[in-house]
Amino acid sequence: MTRVPAVALAVYAHPDDADVACGGTLALWAKRGSAVHLVVCTDGGRGTPDPAVVPAELARRRAGELAAAAGTIGLASHRVLGATDGELDRRPTFVGELVALVRSVRPEVVFGHDPTAVFFGQDYFNHRDHRVAGWALLDALSPSAALPHYFPDAGPPHQVSEAYLAATLEPDVWVDISETVEVKAAAVECHRSQFAGADAGWATEAIRRRAEEEGRRAGVAHAEGFRRLRLRLGG
Repeated sequence: MTRVPAVALAVYAHPDDADVACGGTLALWAKRGSAVHLVVCTDGGRGTPDPAVVPAELARRRAGELAAAAGTIGLASHRVLGATDGELDRRPTFVGELVALVRSVRPEVVFGHDPTAVFFGQDYFNHRDHRVAGWALLDALSPSAALPHYFPDAGPPHQVSEAYLAATLEPDVWVDISETVEVKAAAVECHRSQFAGADAGWATEAIRRRAEEEGRRAGVAHAEGFRRLRLRLGG
């Protein structure tokens, strides 16, 4: 996939998710002139195994990490909706908030979680917040953001052309991130609260290995794979 949109929007559940999922593509498109925006749905305050950590303090730390990563990637903007981890499905305004953001930013392409990807072998299943955020984003994109009588107070309707769903079990399009894989690794490294400690550095090495694996599928050195949805006006 070589076309670079004028405006792109990424919507992810936690502060580190976009960098892990599609940071190479976001950095590449930003480098080539796209205005790339990021929305993070939760504050990340529960993202620790340490019972001594105060969630509000962790949320503030993660906001700083997010800002550093956004600068590394070259984002045009980033914002945090501030939901509590694990409670996105209890946020009654969630879809409407995403509709308003889509109509405000007016992207051609939107990135998000693939909510249908649940079981990744025996060692990982997809986080609840990822699944909830993924479904909410799809509900916001089609038909809501494109049709005027859905959320009429959220701004003029906007039709997104394509959605790229990351961390999918069914990738059907790949982006060559060979020139930005190290930018992606550096952005992931900004999230020290998540990837520091005795095994510091494992996350960036895993990022490189995964990009190499996807690159082999795409016939390039490094790639990110996505499930692509072409969106059409209707409802």
